[in-house]
Amino acid sequence: MSSRKASSPSRVVLVGRPNVGKSTLFNRIVGGRTAIVTAVPGTTRDVLREPVEWQGAGFELVDTGGLFGASDDPLQREVSGRGLMALDGADLVLMLVDCQEGLVPADREVADRIRQSGVSVVVAVNKVDGPTQVARSEEFHELGFAPVLNVAAEHGLGVGDLLDAIVSRIPGGIKAGEVLTADDPTEMAVAIVGRPNVGKSSLVNLLAREDRVLVSELAGTTRDAVDTVITWHKRQVRLVDTAGIRRPGQVAEAGRLESVSVTVAKRAMKRADVAVVVVDASQKVTKRDAAIAGEAERAGCGVILAANKWDLVKGKHEGFAKLFDEEMRDGLKFAEFAPIVHLSALTGHRAPKLLETVEQVDRARSAHIATGELNRFFGRVTQRNPPVSSGRKEVKIQYATQVGVKPPRFIIFTNTATSFHFSYERFLKNRLRESFGFVGTPIQLRVRASHRSGGKR
Repeated sequence: MSSRKASSPSRVVLVGRPNVGKSTLFNRIVGGRTAIVTAVPGTTRDVLREPVEWQGAGFELVDTGGLFGASDDPLQREVSGRGLMALDGADLVLMLVDCQEGLVPADREVADRIRQSGVSVVVAVNKVDGPTQVARSEEFHELGFAPVLNVAAEHGLGVGDLLDAIVSRIPGGIKAGEVLTADDPTEMAVAIVGRPNVGKSSLVNLLAREDRVLVSELAGTTRDAVDTVITWHKRQVRLVDTAGIRRPGQVAEAGRLESVSVTVAKRAMKRADVAVVVVDASQKVTKRDAAIAGEAERAGCGVILAANKWDLVKGKHEGFAKLFDEEMRDGLKFAEFAPIVHLSALTGHRAPKLLETVEQVDRARSAHIATGELNRFFGRVTQRNPPVSSGRKEVKIQYATQVGVKPPRFIIFTNTATSFHFSYERFLKNRLRESFGFVGTPIQLRVRASHRSGGKR
């Protein structure tokens, strides 16, 4: 524990083995050339400290000499000792590794020493400036820390995202997500999407309690992505009404304006936290509805299926709701994770339920599972239902870690290079949802051969 006064700024200590680029990153963050940078391992000996301000949050960045690893510096032991002392006084550790050299034993030594300190860690993978390096950087998830972010300190690539991650984790800093956009930091973006004329604009007007967007029976009335901000449970919600998304052939016939509108609608999903896919309950679910839900899933946002115009069908016969939901699930099999809400934009029926569901899905999309708990989960699940590969070799899950949120993203390290059958991957996703409540959010799984197993990458 640090003995600094409570009024002292948070201390972020930059550590790593020699010559991974710590001083280059230090200079990039502090905005000067405070640390000397050379290609010689062990150039930095002293512990350097500089104040940093980012998006209204301040902290002290501490540059250390290389911990462990190869160095011809005769004072390497003393340099390492001073670095370890600085590590013990950290509020947050920024561990830097070298993507070009890959994961080496010295990196594991540094990681083990960091674990002993019990301090939160952000891992930065340096020298990532192309697709090849991005692929190689995934092996550093084996260190067991999160998040793991890619940077190129020399060119400044990814440094802004790295600073966002730092200030979201330091004591008294800005909370996660609050500094990422110029909009209200607590704001939730909700894209209202669907085929033309299913009632998207009417739904926005209902939720806004006023006529904020134009409503007409003419298909294609909405062209731009129209933002409307409302307040729900003291939180701002940005509703984005979008153009109806038609089949590609129909878009081509309608001309360039409609093509641009559809592009804008798809872009709105990419920046949304949750997409509400509106369908017409008085009609059968169509392939276009399925395609739109698929676009939302690929965009990585949460997905809710809103069956609008429920006032037209709710009195049809007993058991209609159950039958409708079964048919919708059958038509949208890949979106089985998405909750269904029956509502009416005309009467206001169940509008509050929709907003409650939006909030629930947004929370699920942001959830993070501790690495230990996650690996215990995979141990239980795979013991009863082990994975198989297309070859004869037995597949064993050696390690799993969550590498991101919004949407939840996981990497599973196995003893051999393989990929899971889509049915087994779906099985794992369903078990994750059952165990951890990932309602309404896509889950991304990647399978990689463990670096320690000697498998192919």
